[in-house]
Amino acid sequence: MAKRRTSWAWVPTLYFAEGLPYVLVVTVSAVMFKQLGISNTDVALYTSWLYLPWVIKPFWSPFVDLVKTKRWWLLLTQLILGAGLAGMALTLNTTNFFRWSLAIMWLLAFSSATHDISIDGFYMLGLDEGEQSMFVGIRNTAYRIAMIAGQGGLLILVGTFEKLFGNTVRAWSLGFLIAGGLMILLWLYHSYILPHPVADCTTGISGQNIMKEFGMTFVSYFQKPYIIPALLFILLFRFPEAQIGKIAPLFLIDDVVNGGLGLTTQQIGFAQGTLGVIGLLLGGILGGITLSRFGLKKCIWFMVAAISVPDLVYVYLSWFPTQNLPLVSICIFVEQLGYGFGFTAYTLFLMYFARGEHQTSHYAISTGIMALGMMLPGMISGWLQEKMGYQWFFIWIIACCTVTCVVSALIKYEPDFGKKQ
Repeated sequence: MAKRRTSWAWVPTLYFAEGLPYVLVVTVSAVMFKQLGISNTDVALYTSWLYLPWVIKPFWSPFVDLVKTKRWWLLLTQLILGAGLAGMALTLNTTNFFRWSLAIMWLLAFSSATHDISIDGFYMLGLDEGEQSMFVGIRNTAYRIAMIAGQGGLLILVGTFEKLFGNTVRAWSLGFLIAGGLMILLWLYHSYILPHPVADCTTGISGQNIMKEFGMTFVSYFQKPYIIPALLFILLFRFPEAQIGKIAPLFLIDDVVNGGLGLTTQQIGFAQGTLGVIGLLLGGILGGITLSRFGLKKCIWFMVAAISVPDLVYVYLSWFPTQNLPLVSICIFVEQLGYGFGFTAYTLFLMYFARGEHQTSHYAISTGIMALGMMLPGMISGWLQEKMGYQWFFIWIIACCTVTCVVSALIKYEPDFGKKQ
């Protein structure tokens, strides 16, 4: 019973610490740069580049196994993340704040990706198989709570500071200072509470052998049956989402004269960062239940519709703009609910395609390709939006949903895969 209490003491906080820096780097940074006067083209381009550490994560992970322990890595990266987030507060008042902020964001992104590797490895070493299964839902929930804290709580807090001080730069500086302080507290807590698993040690294998093994694993991935349809699916299933995910928060916050909705930071934190994430969480739960009951084959087109059709809410909001917060919140909730529901089919296919020898490594390679599929379309989304305007950009997104349909029709899988036996 003591071991179980110890696991409860560190698993939720560890995955909260994993989710918070990710959402700050990938999502919240875009809102901050937009409010500080950076163009949509530059915001989308440079914040999309921040996906790169997650793209190359499979190539970096062998070195985490080779050097030091998982516990050492996750504590080191938590300390760097805390210091980096607090350091953001010092860059925003500088003349070249955009350049310095991006440099720190790159440090945060690489540290966060390494943090992910070490946490997932430590999870498997620190828990037995039964506990690993039991805590899957707990760790996912803790990760989503971190998303709410970052996209919702922090934005609401920054909005409050804006009203209190009348200074956007100061408000964001204080927000990142608080986020950095929270990560430092989590580092201190985990330094004390985390166990020291006997199995958490370096592999003892030379770097040359590790790279040779990884090379063989990498080659075997691309020798899997139906690799081309699978790659197209992994890269392009979220082609519309990769673009809309970058532009939607910019649309919500942009001035009405520019075609945006002109919402405040607090309103975005509530509508997208809180209700939206709750919708995402509920959609994922419903998607998991549905897939376990009927299997992937019977559900795939419902999932495709769920992840595509709700994007129409942004067409509606751009052509019939409103600052009615309840209505905007409902639209975002519906879109995120559908996305969460449809995304479960995507993650289930990643698990299916990784089956067999080297399953863990093959799944990691798939997640790297997935990150690439988010990075590349996101990089050009800001330029496309500024050329088209918000109204026609969101219509373009609906047209891009045909790509999701095409790649979903190409993939091969067993009829009953995912169905609970």
